[in-house]
Amino acid sequence: MNITRRSFCSAIGSASLLTAGFPLFAQTKNKQSLRVIAYNIYACKGWPSERPLAQKAVANGQMAERLAMELSLYDPDVINFSESPDEKLTRQVAEHLGMHHVRFPSGGNWPGTLLSRYEITDSENVPLGYERPKDLFTRHWGRGTIQIPGYGPLIVHSAHLYPVADPTIRLKEIRAMLAAMRQDLESGQSMLLIGDLNHNPDTEEYKLWMEAGWKDTFAQVGKGEGLTIKADIPKYRIDYVMAFGPIAEQIQESRPLFEGAFRLNIQDENSFALSDHLPQFALFEIES
Repeated sequence: MNITRRSFCSAIGSASLLTAGFPLFAQTKNKQSLRVIAYNIYACKGWPSERPLAQKAVANGQMAERLAMELSLYDPDVINFSESPDEKLTRQVAEHLGMHHVRFPSGGNWPGTLLSRYEITDSENVPLGYERPKDLFTRHWGRGTIQIPGYGPLIVHSAHLYPVADPTIRLKEIRAMLAAMRQDLESGQSMLLIGDLNHNPDTEEYKLWMEAGWKDTFAQVGKGEGLTIKADIPKYRIDYVMAFGPIAEQIQESRPLFEGAFRLNIQDENSFALSDHLPQFALFEIES
């Protein structure tokens, strides 16, 4: 039997601990990766949607498989979709990826989807505790609980906030969300907020999240500007993976995926990207 240097040193170290009276189970905790993606998928039309190859891919029913195959390269555990297409297509994406999924109906025509490799034990659309005001959450907002074996429950808020430059409605949405989250925030449990929040980091909207204790994963560990739109020449950072509680201390990586089929090749007039947005990817190393 071949003994490597690593296994030899490990054996010596274990023997030393036993001699010293330390139990082996107290040495380290098990760690596992949690890979999270927030992605506005532009209704799964491809972008620019008027290009013939994008239209052909839609007409031939290829978009769900194309999207799933590209996402699968990153081994995701949790995904948020903003601007989801017909539920038939998001169900196909989930099946290709081997994921559970729940749909969050939109107040307008922009539903959301939460997908997870782990069981989603409960979910609620627009969890205000009262009827949704007509002018708020016309895109989507939903809350789900994901049960991660060995780690416990992870609360995930999937959101797509109001667009346009005037922040008035977005600020109302964020204040309403934070009020609804109060009990979870006070409990200190692990939570994620993922999606297209339609504001840059230099805004009053962003400041509200930070004051409430949310951590922007890209601001914590990212490099560069982290721009997420558009997929040809990104100019704005409006897509986020935010974290709260113990998981916010376990961020390892965060970056927009300006690569592969997520990125539009501006030198090829026939090419198309999967969306006008780039996915925002975050990697956590969680202890179980």
